[in-house]
Amino acid sequence: MRIGAVGELFGTDGVRGIANEELTPEMALDLGRVIGTFKPGRIAVGCDTRISSDMLKSAVLAGIMSTGSDAIDLGVAPTPAIQFYIKETDCTAGVAVTASHNPKEYNGIKFLQDFGTEFFREMDEECERIYKSKTFKIASWKDVGRLHRDDCKEMYVNAIVDSIEIDKKYRVVVDCGNGASYLTSPEILKRLDCDVLSINSSPDGRFPARSPEPVEENLDLLKKMVVEFKADIGVAHDGDADRAVFVDENGNFVSEDVVLALMAKYYVEKNRGGIVVTPVSSSKCVEDVVKEAGGEVVYTQVGSPVVAKVMLEKNAVFGGEGNGGLIFPEHLLARDGGMAIAKVLQLMDETGKKLSELASEIPKYHMIKGKVPCRDKIKLLEGLRREFPDANFVDGARIDYEDGWLLVRPSGTEPIARIFAEGKTKERAEELYNLGLKTVKKILET
Repeated sequence: MRIGAVGELFGTDGVRGIANEELTPEMALDLGRVIGTFKPGRIAVGCDTRISSDMLKSAVLAGIMSTGSDAIDLGVAPTPAIQFYIKETDCTAGVAVTASHNPKEYNGIKFLQDFGTEFFREMDEECERIYKSKTFKIASWKDVGRLHRDDCKEMYVNAIVDSIEIDKKYRVVVDCGNGASYLTSPEILKRLDCDVLSINSSPDGRFPARSPEPVEENLDLLKKMVVEFKADIGVAHDGDADRAVFVDENGNFVSEDVVLALMAKYYVEKNRGGIVVTPVSSSKCVEDVVKEAGGEVVYTQVGSPVVAKVMLEKNAVFGGEGNGGLIFPEHLLARDGGMAIAKVLQLMDETGKKLSELASEIPKYHMIKGKVPCRDKIKLLEGLRREFPDANFVDGARIDYEDGWLLVRPSGTEPIARIFAEGKTKERAEELYNLGLKTVKKILET
């Protein structure tokens, strides 16, 4: 069985594939049976705005009820709102139907624990065993589960707003990307007494305005509107709003790694030390500022469930990825784009500084991120071991040099290989990136 690029059912963060081709309603039905068998009780299910999400959510709900568990339909909601609802109620587990940042033809099914965090790898492995063996619990006609409907968005918005204190009135442009954040992020900002301009705020699973992935090349409209609206910041989400990326008051994109470093520094300073957890793909600037503030960085494999698990084990004060996925453990042990907006505003308010000023205080590195098609994960990894025998293989191959580093890793959610290169100069980053690109092509073309 093969979903997307990973050659197995569960990838880095759940099951993903092209909707109705690789990820079918039949598969979604059985995945509902899996979680109903593995975590019986009350199971909440929500989805993003993708065209296929209602179809797949309906199948998951049916599968859950067929095992005798009750299913709670949360409708369209950001993934962190679904996770927060599960954490705050008597749910035994949950499901988010979303492909997050993946292209519009994809969808995904992500299992969630009773405290909101995504399933850890060993839990996914047990679910895959149940799925493949078809050892589902099947209830009799009189014992099938009931369907309930509820809303998780008000609880989620209130929790964020109640935890934040901001004195100044900020002007903010929010780019919802036609995704699930249209229901929550503008409301969070309004309740924080911000002047808000929402763009791409109508739900549309075709994502007509831009790709669901909020990378800089997709955010020209946001940059323009920040300048025209004379906003203090701009923010953009991916399809399910567990990520947030920022534009400063001048309309300049602020690197995700810089925002990660800013938040990591903020949390370590407020806690007078502590551990920050982040993947091997994160910029060296994060480690620089954390150490200077008296904290420690622990590196992990790429993937928010791995980061969350290590955060739990290490009692970390903060964690996140260099893609806009920030984890605020006192609120939710999962990436949260809505809380990220509120925390960035709070940092600006407490320091009295503009986002551009805060960003300028972070050590300068040059990072290049790219991707190339890759449908043979094993071939790539074997080739990387031949080409870079001394690399760190915690996740793909990371090769460290005195003046930079290179990371090549197969994606766990798409049929691609991701290449990261960072250097003290732009020229060195380009040199390392081209080395990675050349090496991947050499491996895959032989």
